Amino acid sequence: MVISIKEAKYIDGYKIKFTFSDGIEKLVDFQNFLTNAKNPMTRKFLDKDCFRNFSLSHGDIQWNDYELCFPIWDIYEGRI
Repeated sequence: MVISIKEAKYIDGYKIKFTFSDGIEKLVDFQNFLTNAKNPMTRKFLDKDCFRNFSLSHGDIQWNDYELCFPIWDIYEGRI
């Protein structure tokens, strides 16, 4: 079965609630990833306005035309 993201909803802070094509829901917190990032291009997403500006494209979550994105399976497993 191919898993895709059907819905992604910003909750608060750096948390996003995902609903996957198999009906599974996961709440993923990106705070540790962003806080520990060394790359300034990644750290700019600590700005919550920037972080909240994500979109879904072909069942994938991405920010700024794939400037920041994560493999679906990692999100599904909660490994950020």
